[in-house]
Amino acid sequence: MRIAFIVSKFPALSQTFILNQITGLIDRGHRVDIYAVQSDNNPKIHPDVTQYNLLNHTYYFRELPSGTLRRYIEITGLIIKYFYKKPRSLLKTWRLSRRRKGSILKILCAGSPFLDKYPYDIIHCHFGPNGILGILLKDLGVIKGKVVTTFHGYDMSSYIQKHGADIYKNLFLKGDLFLPVSERWENKLMELGCSHQKIIVHRMGIDTSKFCFSTHTPGKDGKVRLLTIARLIEKKGVQYAVQAVAEALSKYPNIEYSIAGDGPLKITLEGLIERLNIGDNVKLLGWKQQEEIVELLKNADILIAPSIVGENGDEEGIPVVLMEALAQGIPVLSTQHSGIPELVQNGESGFLVPERNADALAGKLEILIKHPEMRFQMGRTGREYVERYYNIDKLNDKLSELYQLLLNGTPGAL
Repeated sequence: MRIAFIVSKFPALSQTFILNQITGLIDRGHRVDIYAVQSDNNPKIHPDVTQYNLLNHTYYFRELPSGTLRRYIEITGLIIKYFYKKPRSLLKTWRLSRRRKGSILKILCAGSPFLDKYPYDIIHCHFGPNGILGILLKDLGVIKGKVVTTFHGYDMSSYIQKHGADIYKNLFLKGDLFLPVSERWENKLMELGCSHQKIIVHRMGIDTSKFCFSTHTPGKDGKVRLLTIARLIEKKGVQYAVQAVAEALSKYPNIEYSIAGDGPLKITLEGLIERLNIGDNVKLLGWKQQEEIVELLKNADILIAPSIVGENGDEEGIPVVLMEALAQGIPVLSTQHSGIPELVQNGESGFLVPERNADALAGKLEILIKHPEMRFQMGRTGREYVERYYNIDKLNDKLSELYQLLLNGTPGAL
């Protein structure tokens, strides 16, 4: 099959779940091209991007030029190119622009990366707004293929809160298949008016062979190593973990807490750590590549992921790092947030507490610190659950089969 992925950023270290799908489909003999709104502009690149030579199959949407003269030159060039490559698309774009005053250049820029490409069987759009873009380009005749949209987190929460409940109306009508990553988002899609016949829950997964199970027995130094891996943004709730660790340190001074990630709240978190006077025990490590994350997880005893609903309504899907931790036998301390309870079995593979509750986090943390045998059993349970439901090889087999069934007109067969 010929498959086009439409994504917001590529390559992006924080979105290995998309990369795992792409490489898995290539391993299964499919031709995959990637269309991205922008690059992540991060000097660190996942090794698979190089190994699979993905940048040579990545195309970026044109940015709108600044200045009247530059825009005039750009639109003239694009009109000429469209005229020779896809004249019908040019006519459709012109008609659409008459209904959306001043948008013709933006639409032409969005479609320009596809002009020299062959038709695709599948157009897989990650995140709802990219699904909207995919349908627009298909309506204009710029691309051909079945449009599949995966919904993750912000696109089912803050994006809808900002743009209204009807934002996906046209996408639901014309899209061919919708793959929410959780049952929570499946229910939300149906509430928004999407036909249940077009919806199949398809979870993100991990390569369980890269995250080997270990017993994580207490070290001889007596330290208990806590770990958070997250972008430092509001919905990750990292400040509540810092507060919980500060509370637990009064009883267990042997805690060592590492926070891997970067983002706009870094300075705020640095200030909080300084005010709580816990800088000797809590460290901000910055961005880490996946190999470095694997090493951090190998040495961790407990993973903390205190996700919350942001003030703008932003929510998680199911954070992949939780799968990575559980696969390595690490119990997870998290919150009753979004799809997380579908992965972390409360009391069996970790603990889930209410959002924004540092005291509750501290209480469960103390239990896990005090009972290493509980951590071991939770780790084993978590590993088994991830192998069964979040194994990327099984999920990519299913995805490839879903594509084929969609092309045959029978996606509901699964």
